[in-house]
Amino acid sequence: MQEIFTGNFTQQDPIPEEGIQAALNIMRSGRLHRYNVAEGEAGEVALLEQEFAAQVGAKYCLAVASGGYAMATALRALEVKPGQKVLTNAFTLAPVPGAIASVGAVPVFVGVTEELVIDLDDLVSKADAADILMLSHMRGHMCDMDALMDICDAHNIRVIEDCAHTMGAKWRETFSGRHGVMGCYSTQTYKHINSGEGGLLVSDDEVLMARATILSGSYMLYERHLAAPAAEVFERVKYDTPNVSGRMDHLRAAILRPQLRDLDTQCQRWNERYQVVEAGLEGTPGLMIALRSSDETYVGSSIQFLLLDWEEDRIQSVISRCQRRGVELKWFGGAEPVAFTSRYDSWRYAPSAQMPKTDRVLKGIVDMRIPLTFSLEDCALIARIIRAEVGAVYQGS
Repeated sequence: MQEIFTGNFTQQDPIPEEGIQAALNIMRSGRLHRYNVAEGEAGEVALLEQEFAAQVGAKYCLAVASGGYAMATALRALEVKPGQKVLTNAFTLAPVPGAIASVGAVPVFVGVTEELVIDLDDLVSKADAADILMLSHMRGHMCDMDALMDICDAHNIRVIEDCAHTMGAKWRETFSGRHGVMGCYSTQTYKHINSGEGGLLVSDDEVLMARATILSGSYMLYERHLAAPAAEVFERVKYDTPNVSGRMDHLRAAILRPQLRDLDTQCQRWNERYQVVEAGLEGTPGLMIALRSSDETYVGSSIQFLLLDWEEDRIQSVISRCQRRGVELKWFGGAEPVAFTSRYDSWRYAPSAQMPKTDRVLKGIVDMRIPLTFSLEDCALIARIIRAEVGAVYQGS
């Protein structure tokens, strides 16, 4: 009799009780807006910013409405103009080119390797096309950040990091988001800390962060921030920077703060589950798991494997067969976007030339979430199901 998995791939851990109580206190007070604080009170949002900045080793942090808003704000802070070209990954999710397009800029897509990271050779070939790179650490895969920064520094390219899938991850001893001039994080439900929607933006550049704070809608109340530049920096930019309101509120910050304190433990739990799935899939005929560098400290909240050079109908067969046994896989190779699986050639607002090497990789990428609500036994069962179904299709069963 075939094994069936009955778990839920979108069920998250509950919010910690400490966060629930803090949120209740905020609701009882009625003071949800980040600048509505009592005398002598810092407020949940300012405290979250201070704590996150300290955790990743940044001078400044700003809490905002979403990860996508953080990216668009970073671009505006860098004074990107309409029509300006911005380099970004061909393998990413729609909010990344969406953020670029939202400021009137034009995405220039850079290829992906079989390790599912940005193709540094392709980056070199396109380095003269733009002076900003929106680097997406897509699905938690980090490229050789030392090599990437060498390329960008040599070509005077400023790097914004999209760390939606790498909060808590490191390249060597440096946290994701700390190599470029600005780092953007998401606290959307399926990310590493969960406020439903939300985002964080970090930088060591005082002018960029002052602009970002004004952009987020500070209403000249920037003195109520704890992880922000000095007041005189705001004085230099406040009349030339528009308000594009997108603040985080106290309610979301209140439920994030205890999760942030637990982040290291949660990352370890994700990696335990990832490693069980990875071990169960290793050696499956026709299936390739992306190699990771020993310099990368990853967070395995999802796993990707490649069915490289498989025909589309056979990949679809694997997806369907696993689905019948309760395992939800997403495929990045489909001609039409399904849920979050859009590709660079799906975004008609950002036309680009085809990239055959990248198309080959994208066609084979299969993706799966690994919620912390799964047990290690669940992960072993999932791996057995995937292994069996990939093997059956590979052998023509």
